Amino acid sequence: MARQLSFDLPAKAALGRADFYVSPANGMAVAMIEADWPGNRLVLSGPAGSGKTHLAHVWSAATGAPILPARDLAGADLPALAGGPVAIEDVPQIAGDAAALQALFHLYNMAGAAGQPLLLTGRGAPRHWNLALADIQSRVDAACHVALDAPDDALLAAVLAKLFADRQIAPKPEVIPYLVRHMERSFEAAAAMVEMLDKAALDEGRTLSRALAARLIGGGAETS
Repeated sequence: MARQLSFDLPAKAALGRADFYVSPANGMAVAMIEADWPGNRLVLSGPAGSGKTHLAHVWSAATGAPILPARDLAGADLPALAGGPVAIEDVPQIAGDAAALQALFHLYNMAGAAGQPLLLTGRGAPRHWNLALADIQSRVDAACHVALDAPDDALLAAVLAKLFADRQIAPKPEVIPYLVRHMERSFEAAAAMVEMLDKAALDEGRTLSRALAARLIGGGAETS
């Protein structure tokens, strides 16, 4: 049989509030995104794929806040950003970038003086971000902080369903419960598994089934 051609089309993530599944693992973070923050500052942390960007977009849609990667801060118009709500993503990525850290420090102070809310996101607890500029690290440490936890069963199932939906894939009903029982319990693993299943199903020209999932997880023969 001729091998079916597959096309690596980019998945388009759905980032609306209705697309975010709330569970005990993320309920506090969702509540904080929708609340007023002490000092108009919130640090949102969590592992890769846990929903930080999704929640930043939910907050942006509600407030009109621009979302900017921390690595782009050095060339940004800081007074314009500080004039309204703003979200800065992946702050730990600039831990050793002096210019970006200085820009974040100035933005933090200018937004505070203007009474504007500032959302910062990053992996891991803020105290472990190891920002080389002590003045901004101390401010981050003092800000209100909420963490997205590792997924429970319900959240992992919802994340898998969303990842499949983002790729416009409809797996057989038994696939997601099987994955929840057998795969590594992390958001990164969920994203990798959905990508592998999508590619395997396309390459082999077949339906995304429990047997295919079992083969990828076990690395061996398929089981029914």
